[in-house]
Amino acid sequence: MPTLAQLRTLVTVVDAGSFTEAAVRLATSQSAASHALAALEREVGGRLVERAAPVRATPLGARLLPHARAAVSSADAFTAEVTTVRHRGTVRLAAVPTVCQGLLPALLHRWSTELPDVQVRVFEGDDDELEPWLESGTVDAAILVDPVHVAPGARLVARDDMRAVVRTDHPLLGEPAISIEELREDGLLASAGGCEAQMLRLHEQAGLPYEPAQRVRELATMVRMVAEGIGVSVMPALGGGLLPDGVTLAPLSPELTRELVLTGPSRRPWHPLVRALVAATTDAPVDATLAGGSTRASTTVAV
Repeated sequence: MPTLAQLRTLVTVVDAGSFTEAAVRLATSQSAASHALAALEREVGGRLVERAAPVRATPLGARLLPHARAAVSSADAFTAEVTTVRHRGTVRLAAVPTVCQGLLPALLHRWSTELPDVQVRVFEGDDDELEPWLESGTVDAAILVDPVHVAPGARLVARDDMRAVVRTDHPLLGEPAISIEELREDGLLASAGGCEAQMLRLHEQAGLPYEPAQRVRELATMVRMVAEGIGVSVMPALGGGLLPDGVTLAPLSPELTRELVLTGPSRRPWHPLVRALVAATTDAPVDATLAGGSTRASTTVAV
């Protein structure tokens, strides 16, 4: 089958009347243009141009030239249409710290490849801040954690399980799992800035009252307190990279998995580029690298 480059060479050589001028128009060398046309002639089984001054189409070339022009014209129209609809602009995207650290780098890399003219500005916030930001227009999109209401067009981008956050010298670290009841005995630390909804669900599953020993706002404060031996806590597997030396993640009982959903707002129209981000995420596997000595990889898949 002839290539588009070969057909373009035929059209350009005939229009230019010489290989030298055609090479200039094609931004190539005269030798390359000559070789491309010779290859096309071998493909069709006959000479397409008379190599004289000026270059003219042979009878066979004259028969095939309209088809070559149509193919080149259609390809150029296709390229022009793609350029017209190419996505350009900025999307403001909100996510919680564990998603920013554990999932978002892979997504940003994916989007930069699929949508090179789209800039994603990241807004890091707490669980209770993301939806108000989204609905008020502070951000255009968000990766919500276990949303109650999912807007049409939203996309599940990942799942990850909750883990116990303990020091590396914790006596139960070698067990298959550490129960939420055992964690309570060591002084359960809660962070209002994230994961508290999941901690409540864990206590409900275990039939235990939710009574944290300490309650702080920042996730970093909670992690530091675990490092100092003040208590233990719970966080998602994606947050493993936030842990310092001496603190690790361990399997938790009962098991609990959270869902991460990429979405636009529910009560106002979506920014067109948000739909482009969702489309670029479809069927794109996301590999989340878990740090902090986690003992079992969570399932993390964009769907």
